[in-house]
Amino acid sequence: MSRVIRAAVFQTAWTGDKESMIQVHEQAVRDAAAQGAQVLCFQELFYGPYFCQVQDPAFYEYAEQIPEGPIVRRFQALAKELGIVLVLPMYEEEQPGVLYNTAAVIDADGSYLGKYRKTHIPQVRGFWEKFYFRPGNSGWPVFDTAVGKVGVYICYDRHFPEGWRALGLAGAELVFNPSATSRGLSAYLWQLEQPAAAVANEYFVGAINRVGVEEYGDNDFYGTSYFVDPEAQFVGEVASDKETELVVRDLDMAKLREVRDRWQFYRDRAPGAYGPLTTP
Repeated sequence: MSRVIRAAVFQTAWTGDKESMIQVHEQAVRDAAAQGAQVLCFQELFYGPYFCQVQDPAFYEYAEQIPEGPIVRRFQALAKELGIVLVLPMYEEEQPGVLYNTAAVIDADGSYLGKYRKTHIPQVRGFWEKFYFRPGNSGWPVFDTAVGKVGVYICYDRHFPEGWRALGLAGAELVFNPSATSRGLSAYLWQLEQPAAAVANEYFVGAINRVGVEEYGDNDFYGTSYFVDPEAQFVGEVASDKETELVVRDLDMAKLREVRDRWQFYRDRAPGAYGPLTTP
């Protein structure tokens, strides 16, 4: 029997302050739940601007502990109230001076399931992330949620195939990639890499990108969030490249078995030959 997950992603513009940004996302959760969504992922660093366009220690104040901090607690209560799985991309402070780009995962009963810390950290113009984040040390966990096995990869990670594959080997059925990616830099990759990852690893991918130009730089975040299936087919329309949008789609998990029975990528792997790939 087919199992269908109603999944959602939410793209939006920076409102100008943290509290109103949180409130916009709380309303998005309510709107998604009203449409029957069972799982929702926000964009990278969802409650703030994309401050990595500049290098300013004032933005360290956006970091908080996970799960002890107030934002996770606030969304745990909302997840429990509405019965929805939430993926919260946040700025994490493990301890003073030890900071990560992290996604917290909350189950539909409000329980905290764990976190993924972004592994690959860029340091290029407009994306000065090494100023703010240590490379993640969480590995690539897959979370056993109320809707199934969910993984997370964050923004710049998507350029590296190894983590995509690790998530598939760990049983991921749906992988979210929350991002803050700019029109002038990577638009040509946005609708290429993640569909290719969905095909190569035979699962669904939910890709999320913020929208607009913020006051800290000239990065033009182009939205176009989407879901893609393991045949590289977009599930419904791709979102706007300029406007706030909640994308809700039905994902038929029967597609995973169908594709994996057709293409035996996991059977035909040759891990014994891959040793040189891990040599620095």
